[in-house]
Amino acid sequence: MGNTFGHLFRVTTFGESHGGGVGVVIDGCPPRLEISVEEIQWELDRRRPGQSKITTPRKEADSCEILSGIFEGKTLGTPISILVRNKDTRPQDYDEMQQKYRPSHADATYDAKYGIRNWQGGGRSSARETIGRVAAGAIAKKILHQVAGVEVVAYVKRIKDLEGVIDPSSVTLEQVESNIVRCPDPECADRMIESIEQIGRQGDSVGGVVECVARNVPKGLGSPVFDKLEADLAKAVMSLPATKGFEIGSGFAGTLMTGSEHNDEYYTDENGEIRTVTNRSGGVQGGISNGENIILRIAFKPTATIRKEQKTVTNAGEETLLAAKGRHDPCVLPRAVPMVEAMVALVLCDHLLRHQGQCSVLS
Repeated sequence: MGNTFGHLFRVTTFGESHGGGVGVVIDGCPPRLEISVEEIQWELDRRRPGQSKITTPRKEADSCEILSGIFEGKTLGTPISILVRNKDTRPQDYDEMQQKYRPSHADATYDAKYGIRNWQGGGRSSARETIGRVAAGAIAKKILHQVAGVEVVAYVKRIKDLEGVIDPSSVTLEQVESNIVRCPDPECADRMIESIEQIGRQGDSVGGVVECVARNVPKGLGSPVFDKLEADLAKAVMSLPATKGFEIGSGFAGTLMTGSEHNDEYYTDENGEIRTVTNRSGGVQGGISNGENIILRIAFKPTATIRKEQKTVTNAGEETLLAAKGRHDPCVLPRAVPMVEAMVALVLCDHLLRHQGQCSVLS
């Protein structure tokens, strides 16, 4: 119920934050794709906790185990199952939250829906669930790059009111990974790190914006009417924890323009390809990719679990105070970067398979 994503390339995640482990089952992956545990682990290392002074101090190696679907370094076309065992769990840190609801967290809504919840770390509402998504995203990225040369690169665009200057058409993964905040604007990155540290010392948290670009995306991906590419991208990234907003192309800024200002005029390039002079559409028109860079932005709220004392209620409705314990990110954005890349890759991979299945069978 809500744990599976995709149509032809389908992923189902499982596990809780402080349970035995978390993971994913991937169905629909084409056979004979060369993929190694090291490629998957590299992506998980970008997402794991404890990687820098501005992330949660929880120490997890997040070592992945491939249980099925890959043989002698190649996919079999059968379900791929990947497991990451939880090691550094401290469920006792959450004893107080067994009764007290964390403001703006999923505690109260999970109780309202299910009448029961795993209060140790938030269970399924924890960002630890995203391990399965990132592992699946590593495989989706490999398919996209091998079949079409697609590159998916995300980065931190803004932390609170600090915004980096980044060119989506040329930004590289190496630039993103050059600092711990994953902002490829070095000067702005230094100020972001300082701000996150300062807010963290105060027991508080901060949010911001992750921008993502997908380059070399083939034309024709996306299916009208309800499965438009931007609609599926929006659902994908907005399913990540702490997300509160989505834009593609010009986004909300486009509402300040006239049609003549906003429209992307066409031209034919030196290779005879139909291109657009500008890219305010963000690579998608009519719900279908047009071959230009797909550029999207996702707003992440400040982390809900903070050490500052706040007013709340118990599960019995009694008013009380809560200063949360445990180990939490003062800012989720640096670790959200590989999560965003993964979800974008899952959507593009799924639509690539769907497009070829429908539109290439009679070619």
